[in-house]
Amino acid sequence: MNIACSTCHHPAFGTSDSLSLGIGEGGKGLGPNRTVGYGESAIKKRIPRNASGLWNLGAKEFRTLFHDGRLSFSDLYDSGFDSVAEEWLPSGFNSILAAQATFPLVSQFEMAGNPKENEIAGALHDRIDAGWPILAKRVRGTGDYGKRFVEAFEEIKTPEDVTIVDISNALAAFIGSEWQSIDSPYDSYLAGDQFALSKSARNGLDLFYGKAGCSKCHSGALLTDHKFHAIGLPPFGPGRTRRFDPAVRDVGFMAESDNLDDAYRFRTPSLKNIALTAPYGHNGAYPTLKGIIKHHLNPKLSLAKWTQDMAALPNAPNLSNIDFVVWDDRFEMARFSRALDIAPRNLSDRQVNDILSFLHSLTGKTAKNGNLGVPEQVPSGLPVDRIE
Repeated sequence: MNIACSTCHHPAFGTSDSLSLGIGEGGKGLGPNRTVGYGESAIKKRIPRNASGLWNLGAKEFRTLFHDGRLSFSDLYDSGFDSVAEEWLPSGFNSILAAQATFPLVSQFEMAGNPKENEIAGALHDRIDAGWPILAKRVRGTGDYGKRFVEAFEEIKTPEDVTIVDISNALAAFIGSEWQSIDSPYDSYLAGDQFALSKSARNGLDLFYGKAGCSKCHSGALLTDHKFHAIGLPPFGPGRTRRFDPAVRDVGFMAESDNLDDAYRFRTPSLKNIALTAPYGHNGAYPTLKGIIKHHLNPKLSLAKWTQDMAALPNAPNLSNIDFVVWDDRFEMARFSRALDIAPRNLSDRQVNDILSFLHSLTGKTAKNGNLGVPEQVPSGLPVDRIE
């Protein structure tokens, strides 16, 4: 056992991992110190997307999850969700967050591991749902988890009744409560405290909802429109390729919608606690908040100035030869560059700093530690991820 949910979603890194593209099962350590592992157990591919922050994901307004929207509410299947598991996703999830929690568990490069390494990775080669019963059996038979589920869920009478749906519902309940964040200076300002924001942050607020045009996509209570937009982030990494893709690329929402108009569009993230979740973008292309702000102001110019050292990619000699190979594909780069939903805007450095001040005002008072904090131990007895 060498990975947990907290490996890629640790509160010390704003419920992310501080990497552009994460290192999943087989890696060692946390955050920027995480390595790719050793020998046969070393990772075979970087995780293609940046690990998203978990803030307020229990909110009912979230109807679609993942950067490319590959999980959404739907009547198409009995589960009530449209997902990569299609008809094999079980029913009974009490939220979309619960449904989402099942997928990293059975993702080869996130938590399941490489073929022939373990029982779960092997089962997944038969069908995606073949791994979930094995995981559920492990959980209910480890420590006193089975007993705890019986105590917590009225419908569970014995430990043997615990399924992956119950485990996912429990995970969602924890995530939704532990990382609910509604105590930022901006929240206080909205509640009527006119002194909660500095002058710079108030100026940034005016720009955000005015001249800068940020609110066209970052709107609503959670500062997201939950839609998909192409903003021209510099591409790199293994890409999230489909079986028929001839080369490394990541077409975003188009992979879900099968609509060419959706190519290279990604879901608008919520901005709550955004100052804690560097690096930024669906692939973590920008190491600083100011950098991603400036990219939005002039995507083509920022793309031209972007350099490979801006990507937070732990050294991986067996993978580095493909990290930036997409830049050598002139056809893919031309297609990618044409897909752009935002137009350049002219702001001064002072105005950019004011927007930065406003974004920092979105950081909750309890966000850095969470509501409960990192436990000293867990019922399984397995080690708890900690910063060295």
